[in-house]
Amino acid sequence: MSVLRSIESKLESLFEGVFGRAFRSNVQPVELARKLVKEMDDHRSVSVSRVYVPNEYTVYLSPADRDQFADYEDALRDELADYLTEHARRERYVLLTTPVVKLETDDDLDVGEFGIATRLVRGPKPPPGAPPTAAAAGATMVYKAPPVEEVEEDELAEEPDTGAILTVEGEDHAVPHHPIVLGRSKDCDIRLSDPNVSRRHAEVRPDGAGWTIVDLDSTNGIEVDGKRVKELALSDGAHFKIGTTEVSFSQRNT
Repeated sequence: MSVLRSIESKLESLFEGVFGRAFRSNVQPVELARKLVKEMDDHRSVSVSRVYVPNEYTVYLSPADRDQFADYEDALRDELADYLTEHARRERYVLLTTPVVKLETDDDLDVGEFGIATRLVRGPKPPPGAPPTAAAAGATMVYKAPPVEEVEEDELAEEPDTGAILTVEGEDHAVPHHPIVLGRSKDCDIRLSDPNVSRRHAEVRPDGAGWTIVDLDSTNGIEVDGKRVKELALSDGAHFKIGTTEVSFSQRNT
């Protein structure tokens, strides 16, 4: 399991159980994580050889939404900061300090709405070429959390076409720019019915201009030409097995 997906799973678990049952119309932790990442991407600052991103994020919540996190607010802030750190690492962004996430109450926001303000705050010794500190005033983005069942659909609709396709059990699946997990679990991005496939079997990860599939310590592994491999660089026309399921990878020019 990738670190990024592991963190997102923890955020989802914070919302599930008693919190999920009680606050289905409120802001969800996983939605906060996704919008924080969007703000990081939207506020990139390109230097000569580096891409800097904000390291301070203030999330504004309605009183009711803030109250629902009261019992685990510190844990939530830490998980959100870890999520941002991992996203920055994957995208090779430069952070001047470890990300800080703050939660504030805004009485003007309705339940299910939240705002995010970002700042790039200098550390003790900023590296050469670092951009000036960005002011947060007047730059707060306000979001309205969608219903639970619409989150995944909305996220997929925003993703650009990479031209890469995984064909699994005769069905084509577009490969995005971020890691995706294959397995039997309902939480996987591509779900397989093969009983020889582990719940979280393998992960397809961006690797430079291409992709690599990595075994997630599954029972039966990834098989290529009869041999079990830990990972495989995916090129156009690649074929491999997950459990007993044939999978192929293709890529067209976009």
